[in-house]
Amino acid sequence: MKNPHYVSTTNACKLCKPLGACLAFRGIEGAVPMLHGSQGCATYMRRYIISHFREPMDIASSSLGEKHAVYGGGQNLKQGLKNVITKFGANMIGIATTCLTETIGDDLPMIVKEFRREMESQDKRYLPELVTVSTPSYSGTHMEGFHAAVRAVVELVATDERPAQLINLLPGFLSPEDLRHLKEIVEDFGYPAVILPDLSMTLDGPALDDYEKIPRGGTPIDEIRLMGGAKATVEFGRTLGGRQTAGELLAKRSNVPLLPMGIPIGLRETDIFIEAMETLTGVARPARLALERGRLVDSYVDAHKYVFGKRVVVYGEEDLVVGLTSFLVEIGIRPVLCASGGVSGRFESAVEQVTAGILSCPPLVKEGLDFQQIEELAGELSPDLMIGHSKGFSSAKKLGIPLIRVGFPIHDRFGGQRLLHVGYRGTQSVLDRIVNAIIEREQENSPVGYGYM
Repeated sequence: MKNPHYVSTTNACKLCKPLGACLAFRGIEGAVPMLHGSQGCATYMRRYIISHFREPMDIASSSLGEKHAVYGGGQNLKQGLKNVITKFGANMIGIATTCLTETIGDDLPMIVKEFRREMESQDKRYLPELVTVSTPSYSGTHMEGFHAAVRAVVELVATDERPAQLINLLPGFLSPEDLRHLKEIVEDFGYPAVILPDLSMTLDGPALDDYEKIPRGGTPIDEIRLMGGAKATVEFGRTLGGRQTAGELLAKRSNVPLLPMGIPIGLRETDIFIEAMETLTGVARPARLALERGRLVDSYVDAHKYVFGKRVVVYGEEDLVVGLTSFLVEIGIRPVLCASGGVSGRFESAVEQVTAGILSCPPLVKEGLDFQQIEELAGELSPDLMIGHSKGFSSAKKLGIPLIRVGFPIHDRFGGQRLLHVGYRGTQSVLDRIVNAIIEREQENSPVGYGYM
């Protein structure tokens, strides 16, 4: 790179930690996400989320100002909680900290305990579940905030450890369409599962005559309570190990066996997930899934002449990049750079796991990058295309290569919430988009055009 020592971030390849927590809380039935911090934080996050999902998104705020930065924001938070309880009728309020409240030292769990005692002493009104999570942006990305919120919910709510005939599925941050497809797969095996969180309705719902303050859908709280007695937990994410995730918490506290695995993108990673479901349920893979797998294998053969040897830059959330990389090497595309704004410390080893024995020349793997750094590295590596979210569009345009949009956020295209990435069917969708982007570029660059490829 031209400038290896940066003193600032230029177009970050990540989003803020409390934003991820708000998304996780939105995937729980009857829950309202709330930020303990300034109003601007909630406004910024709502703008980002609404632009991608095209759905209304309420995020409550304790609305701190300059005075509270000196004297603390406890009273504002308590008043805000009263307002949310009164106006929304929430079953759960997920409260995430921001940089401001972490910096001034507000003790969020203590304030919430005080609030609960005060409310119980004043009247006997129903109090919703109050979940707190520490999410200052300077300590991680939106993915750390997402996983921290899921863990906090499980720690507080999943208290019933009586044996239950169900499977816990912790998919991480996937699209609503991905989650709908995972539900179909689980239903095909005929075994109950708790998917946490479930954004499939809350951030991609139908048109309604009347506005719902809390959108329908999400993981029912009563189902979350049963997770402590589940048969096993399946948790997606190859970079999560050692982070004290919700899956690890259930394994240590409740002795629920944990099956960690990568996001099921591509044949190998999807096979791992389907085989785990077969083992856990005792049911052979349904015929529909077998057919989807067969069609995908056939399309790998058909696409080979278009994709083999192409060079690609993959960027975004660490585990999504790992899943995409695993898929790309299966079809003969060579990832030359795998980049993320995350800094888990496990990104490089996870990429090595999914490329070992396949690539003679492993990709360059970099964490903690911004798009100025990604663009400089990409300029040296001469990629044929980029795969990632909308924030990389300007870099792809400067490099003169196609951008296949995946993940979050997608602000410059329509339907980002309905993109399918997982399973055999999702892999097929991603493959088709990649191949068509390559064909389109060849047509545009050809002096004769080619109407038949």
